[in-house]
Amino acid sequence: MQHQFDAHAANKLQIQNISKQFKSQSSVVQALSNVSLSIAEGEFLCLVGASGCGKSTLLDIIAGLTKPDEGAVYADEKKVDGPGRQRLVMFQESALFPWLSVLGNVMFGLKLCPDLPKSQHKTIAMEFLKLVGLEKFARSNTHELSGGMKQRVALARALAPSPRVLLLDEPFAALDAMTREQLYDDLQHIWETHRKTIILVTHNVREAVCLADRVVLMSPSPGRITQEFEIDLPRPRDINSIALSHYTQNITRALKGNQTLDEAHG
Repeated sequence: MQHQFDAHAANKLQIQNISKQFKSQSSVVQALSNVSLSIAEGEFLCLVGASGCGKSTLLDIIAGLTKPDEGAVYADEKKVDGPGRQRLVMFQESALFPWLSVLGNVMFGLKLCPDLPKSQHKTIAMEFLKLVGLEKFARSNTHELSGGMKQRVALARALAPSPRVLLLDEPFAALDAMTREQLYDDLQHIWETHRKTIILVTHNVREAVCLADRVVLMSPSPGRITQEFEIDLPRPRDINSIALSHYTQNITRALKGNQTLDEAHG
């Protein structure tokens, strides 16, 4: 079923004039410079750029894990001053707790919900393990799982507390091609079912086109937004579909133009 994204929907996130420097004894790196972006309720947005463009830094600022030097992020019109259960992050590494079972790892995320009775934790955790196809592995130890299965557990753990916004920092980068393709299908299904606002950081252009309503390009040195592409394709999308090629070529061409411009200014 195709999800028609409403460009006039209420804004879930407002990123206003964000700048960020990282200083060391020998240098100063301007990671982000005057970044502004509006992200709507239920939108699937991808931030794309080369390594070092500040996209992961921006994701950390949205999550409240890093404070900007200038500017602010607003979630539901409230300023983000730190981490919160309504904005949860899934990283490239699954970061599962090896001393907990698969079920225990997903239940751990529910500790973020103090108003949720503990008697419901197991039921909810099993629902999300079923959603990612791992209910049969609930009692397994994490070391018994493949890399793709671990990422599914991490995804279930992030979804179980029912965040309003899910932040994904290159969660598929370390996986083999077949596992990535399955997770693309899983993520699209989950998004269609729960309609979360999702922001995915990636350097894989075809991955971004496969998943996103909108692809936002960032250029390095310092990180700033250069272009946006609306992806007007029906869902679910197949990563190998020829329909993705037109968007992929245009975005790749734009990214190469960004790099050339930065080199000219370097």
